[in-house]
Amino acid sequence: MTQEIAVPARPEATPVSSPLSSHSERLASLYTAGPTAVSRDDGLILYRDMTLGRRFEDKCAEMYYRGKMFGFVHLYNGQEAVSTGVIKAMRAQHDWFCSTYRDHVHALSCGVPAREVMSELFGKATGCSKGRGGSMHLFSKEHHLLGGYAFIGEGIPVALGAAFTSRYKRDAMGDASSDSVTAAFFGDGTCNNGQFFECLNMAALWKLPILFVVENNKWAIGMAHDRATSDPEIWRKAAAFGMAGEEVDGMDVLAVRAAAQRAVERARAGEGPTLLECLTYRFRGHSLADPDELRSEAEKEFWAQRDPIKALAGHLTAHGLASAEELKAIEKEIDAEVADAVSFALAAPEPDPAELTRYIWAED
Repeated sequence: MTQEIAVPARPEATPVSSPLSSHSERLASLYTAGPTAVSRDDGLILYRDMTLGRRFEDKCAEMYYRGKMFGFVHLYNGQEAVSTGVIKAMRAQHDWFCSTYRDHVHALSCGVPAREVMSELFGKATGCSKGRGGSMHLFSKEHHLLGGYAFIGEGIPVALGAAFTSRYKRDAMGDASSDSVTAAFFGDGTCNNGQFFECLNMAALWKLPILFVVENNKWAIGMAHDRATSDPEIWRKAAAFGMAGEEVDGMDVLAVRAAAQRAVERARAGEGPTLLECLTYRFRGHSLADPDELRSEAEKEFWAQRDPIKALAGHLTAHGLASAEELKAIEKEIDAEVADAVSFALAAPEPDPAELTRYIWAED
């Protein structure tokens, strides 16, 4: 956040000793102008979306370890509050989204059916990328998902182009209805790459309607964030470009959603981009092939206690917005949806070899 904007503080986010201090001290320093409110309906939407993301990823791990899913698979467990908080603060099939190689949950939050996402992970013709993209290259024009990208930073210029298109249609072509906003998701490791700085510069110069969403989970594969950058507080880099910058507790979906709403409001009003840094943590290794031996058990345990789904469930029940039984019913529905997605994907046809070169060149 810009330093003058208030973001809810979590009372349990107290500073602890190294190696936890970097993120935990920053979380403890966040302050609030008042409690974050959410309606029952919105709260249940957020809970359902995060639960779908978590249960979907857990099933992916099961399929991978059973030898049913192949290739590189990077799971999102622990970071659900970022995807849900940002995407659900935006307009479905109106705004645009760019992801990374950790893209399954972004796709689900955008509304891509679980069947299509799971099919893609199995390389089937019914996948959202027709079985050609796999885990790291999910795409859906219908749901305004502009792709997952295996190389870090690739999606940021694409997102910038989408934001430029929105502004150009309105200003140069006179389309007053063109007010779509784009969100570009990427990790902390990407913020040392050239595309990041170049695109921030262009977005600020042209006041483009874009959110640069940094999912700072402390680790770039096996490199600790604090060891890889001269200024670990990424949101402060916004000041160099004269744009709004904000840091937020990325384990609190309500805080993320509120920050995204502020950024979207500025973008639609023509006030330009926002750099939103979400302090989060992945509960699994970098990929399912990662033995995850570099992170300490104390660090993992600290962040496990901040599980964003459990935190939202506690908020909903404590404020009388939902009962524990209602939340369990949602979880049961999600489990059935994920099981159906697996059955559908396993039974789906393989891509037709005769169409090997289709979608490579323009045909129509």
